[in-house]
Amino acid sequence: MIENKLIKNAKKIDSFLINYLKKQDRSLLINPMKYGVISGGKKIRSTVILSAGKIFNLNQKKLINICAAVECIHSYSLIHDDLPCMDNDSFRRGKPSTHKKYGEASAVLAGNSLLTLAFEIIADKKYVISPNQKNDLIEFLAFCSGHTGIAGGQELDLKFENKKKSLNQILIMQTKKTGKLFNFCLYAVGVLAKKNNREKFFLSILGEEIGLLFQLADDFLDIKGNKKLVGKPINKDGKKGKSTLINLMGYEKAHIYANNLKRKILLKLKKHGKKAKDLSDVIHFILGRNF
Repeated sequence: MIENKLIKNAKKIDSFLINYLKKQDRSLLINPMKYGVISGGKKIRSTVILSAGKIFNLNQKKLINICAAVECIHSYSLIHDDLPCMDNDSFRRGKPSTHKKYGEASAVLAGNSLLTLAFEIIADKKYVISPNQKNDLIEFLAFCSGHTGIAGGQELDLKFENKKKSLNQILIMQTKKTGKLFNFCLYAVGVLAKKNNREKFFLSILGEEIGLLFQLADDFLDIKGNKKLVGKPINKDGKKGKSTLINLMGYEKAHIYANNLKRKILLKLKKHGKKAKDLSDVIHFILGRNF
């Protein structure tokens, strides 16, 4: 069952992060950092990485640092996303948002610290991969996290509120905000599998498509999800005037768009045969989940 794999993988990454943070110099920010990143989330990005790694017979232990770095980046983005100056959300994953628990200033600094921790985890001397691989990973993760990726997408998301935007504009925004980190997930697998630039590019595009599918599924949950299971308020996108495909074309047409995207992704994975089963299961789960 994919749900069991998600739980198992999340525990594995949480364990790595807890031990890694224990080795850090103590500071007042450690607790809000742990609160933000060890938070009961499904850590689906990590499962995407581990599942993609199986396609290329990669040592799963070599992927743990990548998973942990991605979860730090994702958690930093959520902590900042919840702030009053952005989406102003009081709950995340069924508990108070980091700024509600520790205050806005500490939340900002904890998010910043998780962002930098991600690069430290990849650069760590104990993480034994080649210097060129580390450089490649760090450079691309920076590209996917900053103004050309997550941060840039969040800026567009805020600027697009209560404005009519085109399909292309919404896709660009959602690709940056959500797709880019999934883009890195598969690109990183390509780096560790020692693929050439062309192959890494195609993997990164596949990751971007998976990220867009995830964002669409998240938008559907905002309309029809269960508040208790989702762990945050629902119907907030409509209230805030968010630019989503649902608001642009309606729920049914957006769902058709998402299913077509899902089929496109699965078709790309088909050439990898049984080795892609785990990743295919994740794709089915993303669009089929109701929480």
